[in-house]
Amino acid sequence: MYYLKNVATLAYQPELCIGCGRCAEVCPHGVFVIGEGKAAVIDRDACMECGACSRNCPAGALSVNAGVGCAAAVLSGFFRKTAPECGCSDNSPCCG
Repeated sequence: MYYLKNVATLAYQPELCIGCGRCAEVCPHGVFVIGEGKAAVIDRDACMECGACSRNCPAGALSVNAGVGCAAAVLSGFFRKTAPECGCSDNSPCCG
């Protein structure tokens, strides 16, 4: 499932990754894979910005602004019965 392209707030610092695999375990959309002792982001656009990966990363290698961007836009649009809309203005985008 994809939301909006190239807007996820997911940030990954591979130099901090300890390869525990927790991110791949908790991610509901398969954004991560573990290989060669480190996580790799294989599908950033599938990130729904739930924050499960960052909350469960013991090394602090992941961060995401949960509740903004794609996930919030999709939910907001669903409840309003409109297209996904995060409410960002051109001056302060949350989706970038």
